[in-house]
Amino acid sequence: MDIERRSSEAGRVCFLMHLKQDRVKDYLRAHQTVWPEMLESLAQTGWRNYSLFIRESDGLVVGYLETDNFDEAQALMAAKEVNAKWQASMVNFFDNEGRRPDESLEQLTEYFHLA
Repeated sequence: MDIERRSSEAGRVCFLMHLKQDRVKDYLRAHQTVWPEMLESLAQTGWRNYSLFIRESDGLVVGYLETDNFDEAQALMAAKEVNAKWQASMVNFFDNEGRRPDESLEQLTEYFHLA
């Protein structure tokens, strides 16, 4: 079956990221107090209904959000100074060859939705 790739303009976005297994607990601790400026910037740039899920056994992170245009929301967020600081504080938690977490997420293709 061929799955047509959805546009980044789609409302629902799901993505994967991969943590270093020995950093899972530290990563979770860091998310207990997400900076208010970071939360505000996410909201201002169009990230709505944003959730992160984790499989602690191997560090798999699943992200879900709703936005009018994911490419635009990412670009607007990337331009925020607070985002650069947050990404720098998160980079060592991830298995992503030194890339920032927001540059290494793997967007999934939605192929079914029951509203």
